Amino acid sequence: MGIKGKVISTALILGAFGLAGAGLVATVEKYTRDQREASIIAARLRSLHAVIPPKIHDNDLLNDSILIDDPVFSAKFPTIVYRARNNGQPVAAAFETTAPEGYAGPIRLMIGIGIDGRLLGVRALEHRETPGLGDGIEVERSDWILRFSGRSIGDPPLSRWAVKKDGGVFDQFTGATITPRLVVNTVKKTLLYFNAHRDEVFARENHDEP
Repeated sequence: MGIKGKVISTALILGAFGLAGAGLVATVEKYTRDQREASIIAARLRSLHAVIPPKIHDNDLLNDSILIDDPVFSAKFPTIVYRARNNGQPVAAAFETTAPEGYAGPIRLMIGIGIDGRLLGVRALEHRETPGLGDGIEVERSDWILRFSGRSIGDPPLSRWAVKKDGGVFDQFTGATITPRLVVNTVKKTLLYFNAHRDEVFARENHDEP
């Protein structure tokens, strides 16, 4: 084989390696992306099941959701509502919403409400509150956030939906009032919205844009 032939042969080999490498990189990227997306979906389902027990519904919560655009909620962060149904009948809704005014940044919450207007559960999904002060909203560190379960507007009365420092029934944290106050107010606003818009929440088309 002459020099020219060797050059062509080498170029073809290098090209083949290049294509194989590019294909491998693309495959790895797709696998990593799929794994990441699967992890996100699994985490969201865990959060949903923490505030809406799987035993009370038979539909796919992730595929029965809407976006809410209302001044009650933050305009900067989207509020997603996942609707739970059993035999086609509404049984509960979970609001994934964000309180933007946290002490150290936004606090993202998942708030589950039964069709009767009672809270099924509340969980903090993400926050940047100061360690040691904002830990109280994390279910792994405190049972504070579990105390919302079973509450509703009227239990306690609306005027008592506040931390004790503000005349309400909910405990604040030692050395920290801003975080629990914000969570209580967000849960209260969400309950009020659901009570006023319950029929609309369940009647809107799936995945429609507000």
